[in-house]
This record gives sequence, C-alpha cells and structure tokens, in this order.
Amino acid sequence: MVPPGIRDVAARAEVSVGTVSNVLNRPTKVSPAATERVLAAIEELGFVRNDAARQLRAGHSSAIGLIVLDARNPFFTDVARGAEDQASVSGFSVLMGNTDDNPDREAGYLDLFEQQRVAGVLISPIGDVTARLQRLRDRGIAAVLVDRSGDATTFSSVSVDDVAGGRLAVDHLIDSGRRRIAFVGGPFAIRQVDERYSGAEQSVAGHPDTTLETVRLSGLTVLEGRRAGAQILARPAADRPDAIFAANDLIAMGLLQAFMMAGATGISSATGISVPDDIAIIGYDDIDFASAAVVPLSSIRQPSSTIGQTAVTILLEEADDADLPHRQVVFQPELVVRQSTRSE
Repeated sequence: MVPPGIRDVAARAEVSVGTVSNVLNRPTKVSPAATERVLAAIEELGFVRNDAARQLRAGHSSAIGLIVLDARNPFFTDVARGAEDQASVSGFSVLMGNTDDNPDREAGYLDLFEQQRVAGVLISPIGDVTARLQRLRDRGIAAVLVDRSGDATTFSSVSVDDVAGGRLAVDHLIDSGRRRIAFVGGPFAIRQVDERYSGAEQSVAGHPDTTLETVRLSGLTVLEGRRAGAQILARPAADRPDAIFAANDLIAMGLLQAFMMAGATGISSATGISVPDDIAIIGYDDIDFASAAVVPLSSIRQPSSTIGQTAVTILLEEADDADLPHRQVVFQPELVVRQSTRSE
C-alpha cells in the first residue's frame, strides 16, 4: 500500500498543495480555517512528512550532531541536555555520538553526520580534527569545539579554563593544610587532564614545602579510580599522600569507594584510610553524584549545561552566516567545598 502523500492531503482538505506545504513549514501564512482542514486531513490519512526530501531541498537537516568523549560521564550528559534545550528553541534536534576516546569511532560519527547533512556539529575532540572539520565547513556544515579551546583563525569553541581549575583545586588542598598531594588521572593525551595537571603544578610551585606526585590512569572512570585507590592502600601509611586531586569526579568516587570498602572488610586502622582525616579528596566537574556520595565530595564545578547552550547558540549563528568571526568562550570554574576535604 502506497502511503499518502502531500497531494492526497490537499485533495482531502480541498486546498492547494502549496497550502499544505505552508501549514507544515510556514503556518502563520495560512488561515485558521484552512489550517484546521489540513490538520484534520493529515490525521485522517495518517500522513507522515518526508523529511529526507525536505532536507535535500534545504541542503541540510534540522538536526545538530554532538560528539562527546564519554557519554557515561554525567558532565557530558549535562552538556548534551543544555545543547538540546537550546536547540529546541530554534526548532532543531540533537543527535549524540559517543566516541569512548576512540579516534575511529570519532571519524565514523563525523562521516555519519556529514552524510545526514546536519546543520552543524558540536564536538569534544580526541585529537586534532581541524582538517576533518574544515571538510564539513566546505560542505556547508558549521562546527564548534566543545570543552576544548580553539584557535581564533579556525573554529569557535566553548570551554572552561582547566588550568585555573587545577590551581583552584590544589590551592584549596594546600590552604587546608595538606602538603603531600597526588594528582590521579589520565590519559594525559586528553587535553583537559593535561591542563588540570598543569594547574596543579603551578599551585605547588608556589609552595616549596609541598610535593606533587602523579598516579597515571588509562581512563576517567570509577573503575580506574578504584584501582588507583587499591594501589594507594597497598603503600605504607607514611608513604601515602595526605590529599588527592582527581582529574574528574568519577575517579574521585572510585577512590572513595576503595577506601570505604577497605574499612568495611575489617582491615585494621593501620591500613585503612579515613576521608578526609587521613586523605582529603577533591574531584572535578561537580556532577550530581558528587554531593550524594557517602562522604560528599569537594569538586571543581563547570557550567556544563551552559556550555552546551552556548555552543548551540554559536553554531546556529555560524550556520546562518559562515562569515561571522570565530569566538572562543572560556568559562571560569568554581570551587565547591564539601566533607571530603573539610576536616571538622
């Protein structure tokens, strides 16, 4: 059975094909009476508009592509939510792809979004994707970097000053009296990790009595945090740090779980770790789970939802006018202090 088309709707509503098209795309141009007849005919016939054909005529779809490093990280979920909220205001939807830090998956999503003729692409890239994004631009698809600063001559970007965030975290630990600090995170190929560590180094450099060690991880996950926690537990108490700056909240939660589970299994107080009395922990991102942890986690807050909203605003402006100058929007992070660093 052939599905009903726009001509069938026009015949049932006793209007022209142009009137049906206006009801679907420019409803303000149609009288209320004619609009009511067209909508009734659509309902009766079960008509579904052919968006693929409309996209071919327009040159692009009403969708925006969003590519993130790790969809399991609530930070990126909040970015996506902000992007979706802002996109819907302008009649666009958001299609999200998760790369899991895999360059091949990243390339696959870029190919897919190009084939789908999306209006634009928001991307938190793994490495240098300048050439690939330039190809999209040549095809009329705008692109904005998310959670990564860009070059004013290439692409717009929306990010947070992660170096400042790293300084903020370690300054807080030092101000709390901690002197043996460990940075736990990785891989350092991820720009955000590297810049947060750079900020930590800058903070420690101003305090000769403070040391900074590095515990390198292969991912920014709770599991990796638990593994790092087990490594620290295995060390003699005198060799452990008295504070940890975790590269994100997921790692911080994994560390906290490792320390709490060690106490729950009856390990002696000489081996167990109390947070924050023995070791203070501060994370990064201030995801919702941070405040709900058994020991509520101090964290460096990023305006994740605002990042997504701002990125969409810039993207749609550049989609309308490719000659607009590129913008680099950099938000400042905020320290949120909770029990994991607060010794009562």
